Amino acid sequence: MSEVTGMERPPLGVRLLHALGREPDWLAMTAEELVALRDAVNRKRASRLARLISGFPDRRATIQWREVALPDRGLRVRVYRPSPGRGDERAARAGLPLVLHVHGGGFVGTAVQSDWVNSHLAARLPAVVVSVEHRLLDPETPLSAAIDDGWDVLGHVVQHAAQWGVDPARTAIFGESTGSMVTALAAIRARESGLLMRAQVLVNPAVDLTSAGFDHASINRHGDSPTLTMKQMRLFQRLAVPPGTDPRAVSPLYADDLSGLAPALVVVPTIDPVADHGRCYAERLRAAGTPARLIEYPGATHAFLSMPGVVPQAKAARAEIVEFLRGALAG
Repeated sequence: MSEVTGMERPPLGVRLLHALGREPDWLAMTAEELVALRDAVNRKRASRLARLISGFPDRRATIQWREVALPDRGLRVRVYRPSPGRGDERAARAGLPLVLHVHGGGFVGTAVQSDWVNSHLAARLPAVVVSVEHRLLDPETPLSAAIDDGWDVLGHVVQHAAQWGVDPARTAIFGESTGSMVTALAAIRARESGLLMRAQVLVNPAVDLTSAGFDHASINRHGDSPTLTMKQMRLFQRLAVPPGTDPRAVSPLYADDLSGLAPALVVVPTIDPVADHGRCYAERLRAAGTPARLIEYPGATHAFLSMPGVVPQAKAARAEIVEFLRGALAG
């Protein structure tokens, strides 16, 4: 594993934001307080002012909300497409590649926070990017709900590929943080169901919800990082796997078989409590024979890809993701 020196410091912008904020008492929060906090946080993340932190969308892409009607529920998705007149029109008529995206946050978060990276992917690959506004964790909603949302939307879009203007033979999945857990499990389901998957991209992935997940050196080293803390992770675990639930079932790191999966790009910021989750998962994928490229960004923090306005490394990571997906989805 890569060793991170104690001299590393988060980017100045992240430190300033952290100094201006006040961390809630996560472990003492009531269900009502959690919902109120979620609403407030998501309003801020969807505001125009937040673009200074979360980045401005690529103007060469269109963005719109769309409703996905599943058999037992409806889900909103945020859809990113190359603007009309851009790219190969013949290829567009035949169907563009599909990238299914799942945002992070766990008990907070919205697809809007990922407009910057997803719009750039849509314009630069080019591709149709579908970001799932999945159910968020609370005392009544475990992680399995978000996992089902990601998988069911993927299946729906692939099944109705012509309506979405995508080529189902060129499909990739892309998740950040909690979303990486959802997409990693979707890659395993895809292999088991025979769904062709070209690639998976896992950014600052959290892939271990067992008690051992808190024993990694990166958690001890960065448990008080400005963008993810030990207390947040404890609340996340408590909501994600209620009593009586087997945490291994939703922990990709403990999957019985990781062979035959789509090639993976694992993106790890080094100032991140779950950095070792990503490192260990890349090792397990390789040991199982699944191609996995691990790339680390020294000095970057958890959720850095959603903060290009204050974390310079986000642009380099975006370029790596574009290059990886372009190669995987070609032809």
